[in-house]
Amino acid sequence: MVSLASGPLVLIGAGNMGGALLSGWLKRGVPGASIIVIDPRPSDPMTSLIAEAGATHLTEAPQDTIAGILFLAIKPQLMEAVLPPLKPLIGSQTVVVSIAAGKTLAGIESYLGQTAAIRAMPNTPAMVGRGVTGAYANEAVSEPQRALVETLLKVSGPVEWVATEADIDAVTALSGSGPAYVFYLVECMAEAGRKCGLPADLAMRLARETVAGAGELLHQSPDEASRLRKNVTSPGGTTAAALSVLMDDDGMQPLFDKAIAAAKKRAEELAV
Repeated sequence: MVSLASGPLVLIGAGNMGGALLSGWLKRGVPGASIIVIDPRPSDPMTSLIAEAGATHLTEAPQDTIAGILFLAIKPQLMEAVLPPLKPLIGSQTVVVSIAAGKTLAGIESYLGQTAAIRAMPNTPAMVGRGVTGAYANEAVSEPQRALVETLLKVSGPVEWVATEADIDAVTALSGSGPAYVFYLVECMAEAGRKCGLPADLAMRLARETVAGAGELLHQSPDEASRLRKNVTSPGGTTAAALSVLMDDDGMQPLFDKAIAAAKKRAEELAV
């Protein structure tokens, strides 16, 4: 059972990420009665989950409640409209947690006032309990608050704390956006298989299962990724032939360097 003695857990936004976190909290023992979900149009399944859990669903912020944790699970483009009405929810014991890409704590405090605040960046595998989250806490966050927030974030996977807020933009570029890179890798592998003569549907099934299986092996194995790669690679074999292309000077590494740098730059621009 997760204790929320300082006040209710107020979740702003019950979309994909907010909904995944809410589902995880309930499974881990957060009492539904201690959760308030504020979302004008939650999906039907989310509405049912909120009702079954005994949580409170509101379409706008209450004016007579102080949040223990205020969890912002909304798109960064919505911050300007959503944040001002939330200021009455902030008290001396409130900690604000934002998972909006690019939005700085200073920007959030410009609407909510100075407060204990954490920026976190989960990724979409959180929806199946296999995400990873990078997090940064400002100096106003106490150790108990940090521990409680970590417990809440860990329902979707491991949590990695970073030393500076600027590091969150790099986390966003690497792991926050990272699932899309993997999904595109599957598309590229399947298309290459099709061009080698396989039926398109078979190529896609083989690519999907290969990436999913390799990910699970990486998850379960204590070995480094480089060791797992070498375990597959026989000298002079087919894997070595492919890797000679992928690991060439103009292969995957410089491409990923450019891609992740572009994502980080965009995360920084979203703060403006």
